[in-house]
Amino acid sequence: MANAKIDNADTDVEPRKYEEKHVHAVYEEIATHFSETRYKPWPVVDEFLKALPAGAVGLDIGCGNGKYLSVNKDVFIVASDRSRALVEIARQRQPHSAVVADTLSLPHPRGVFDFAISIAVIHHLSSRDRRIDAIRVILETLRPPSKGNEGGQALIFVWALEQKNSRRGWDRGDQQDQLVPWVLKPMHNTKPDSAPTTYHRYYHLYHEGELENDAETAGSRIVKSGYDRDNWWIIIARQK
Repeated sequence: MANAKIDNADTDVEPRKYEEKHVHAVYEEIATHFSETRYKPWPVVDEFLKALPAGAVGLDIGCGNGKYLSVNKDVFIVASDRSRALVEIARQRQPHSAVVADTLSLPHPRGVFDFAISIAVIHHLSSRDRRIDAIRVILETLRPPSKGNEGGQALIFVWALEQKNSRRGWDRGDQQDQLVPWVLKPMHNTKPDSAPTTYHRYYHLYHEGELENDAETAGSRIVKSGYDRDNWWIIIARQK
């Protein structure tokens, strides 16, 4: 199914209202169906979480259905998501905690967490300033480095523009701001006797190097970065 044409002027007028329509409202409607398609941890995320020391405490920012909460049973994760419906699903993964919260306005104390993950979240923010602010907010939750201690680290994943071998087929030269369809079948629709419904989610597709540039603008120290499964990813820490 083709992507819907996006009007860039819409995102410039009021990003929050645009995201409410093309991100938040959509996930409330598709939460159950979406959750059923998200069950296997991505290898880079799995490796990052399993490498954490026992007793580490961290955040899953934009946790979705909470599929990463049970990867490492020796750490504790406070999960959050803007979707109340997804948080209700994530809360079933005890003993971890899950709260409704916006990525740009996290309720957590600053400078105390050993780690954070934000997987396929920041690309839903519809302006560069907001995406940089999201990285800055995540960064501020981490423990700062100190003598003999590197401090906390955060792993961030975003969709890549360069994915010509995927079913989507995007690559350099394509528009970076896309409305991506999600077809909700009747069995997942809360409305009785409904036909399949197509929703469109906003994505900003990152070109090579863009995530690193935004992270540095946000004040990050880049620990590691790479490409995996049509995504760019980065591990960041606070400056020394």
